Amino acid sequence: MDIFLQLWGGGWYLFNKILFSLSETEHEIKNNQLTLLAWLAYLIGVPAWVFLLIAKNDWIAASIEASGIPAMLLGLYKAYSTPKAPPSLEQGVKYLTYLAVLFGCLISIREYGGIVSASQCLEIGVTIGFLMGSYLMTQHDRKGYLFFMLMNTSMASLMYLQGKNILLIQQLLSLLFVGYGYRQASRNRQPRQRLQTQ
Repeated sequence: MDIFLQLWGGGWYLFNKILFSLSETEHEIKNNQLTLLAWLAYLIGVPAWVFLLIAKNDWIAASIEASGIPAMLLGLYKAYSTPKAPPSLEQGVKYLTYLAVLFGCLISIREYGGIVSASQCLEIGVTIGFLMGSYLMTQHDRKGYLFFMLMNTSMASLMYLQGKNILLIQQLLSLLFVGYGYRQASRNRQPRQRLQTQ
């Protein structure tokens, strides 16, 4: 069961990162389709990740993964309909995410008696990377990729500590695609900036 969940969660999350990085190389219509598929791939992989993380008492990371669902649904909405979501919807997603993270932190602190373990520190790295990365990606800001790098590095380290080799490999591969996506996004922005200054 553990191997199945690692393949399920890891495979869909890797597919998510591949689609995001490819979306940076395409024209706007194709870009929106790839972004839409990337958000869907994430949503399919979430249940496996949450189950695996809770099984290891990684409450902070589990809560951030689960709280990503509203952010991903917002990303789907923006990719499918309009890049501008109603401000109340954006605020609602933000508050739901913060509440989920607070819930995960409180459970983790209760379980461990504080922030006292290396795994908890790595979970905080995952949380910061995920929150900032997801938010910036929904705003079409390439700096989101940099925060995803923090998230992937922290999660890879956590999976290494817990002996989840399939997910460790998946996180390292995802890191490569996130780096590629950032590079492509940076290249795509440069011509636009040059046009604006001419």
